[in-house]
Amino acid sequence: MSDTDLSIDSLFSVAGKRALVTGGSRGIGRMIASALLSNGAEVIIASRTADDVDAAVSELSKLGNCSGVAADVATEAGRSALVDAVGAAGGLDILVNNAGMAVPESPAGADADLSAAMLALNVTAPLLLTQALAEQLKDGATAHDPARVVMIGSVDGIRVPVTPLFTYGASKAAVHSLTRQLAHTLNGEHVTVNAIAPGMFESAMTERVLAAPGMQERIEAGIPLGRIGAPQDIAAAVLFLAGSGGSYLTGTLIPVDGGVSTNHA
Repeated sequence: MSDTDLSIDSLFSVAGKRALVTGGSRGIGRMIASALLSNGAEVIIASRTADDVDAAVSELSKLGNCSGVAADVATEAGRSALVDAVGAAGGLDILVNNAGMAVPESPAGADADLSAAMLALNVTAPLLLTQALAEQLKDGATAHDPARVVMIGSVDGIRVPVTPLFTYGASKAAVHSLTRQLAHTLNGEHVTVNAIAPGMFESAMTERVLAAPGMQERIEAGIPLGRIGAPQDIAAAVLFLAGSGGSYLTGTLIPVDGGVSTNHA
């Protein structure tokens, strides 16, 4: 015990690890990719369009070893491309299932096709991608240094969303449940599975809402800690789960929401 390194650098280090971040070209995914790169990990980002991937890789490469794959994780072809890319890179230590979509729906009736698309990307894609990459995650993982899967859920999967996000909220609640089920399934395989439930952060999904006159102030007034999330907030949570300090957690859900999930209504 006396020889255990309890320094910050040891507990939160991801140096030498290889990570895949889906939806990593912008928003929370880009915050996560930046955090991992800034702390020594090699990062592969995935996004649906080549232009977005190329632009993000150009910027993120200033922080470390970053590459990208244009792939739609909601499709079998997209997931296969990522599995091939990970194999070509030499394996995987950290998988961050971040790609998702949120579209408000009419209280009078949801659109069936839109609802199906959200469920396919938000729930089915992370399940199938995790399963497809399980063997590469297991390879080289140990009891004291397990591979990590980080699922990005949402505070809207914990509480009733303020706006009508029926499918999105349900899909993120499903992600939280999926996290526990995958954790149970991968117990004994040296792969941990945990989830983060972000609250309001700046992203492509929230930029129009936050840009409306007075809206950010109104939103922040309803957040117990008084502000929207910042990159360091999501970065610290991911580094905790991905570093050695998080190696004994699996099946957990961490709200990073400024206290929104503690509100009465």
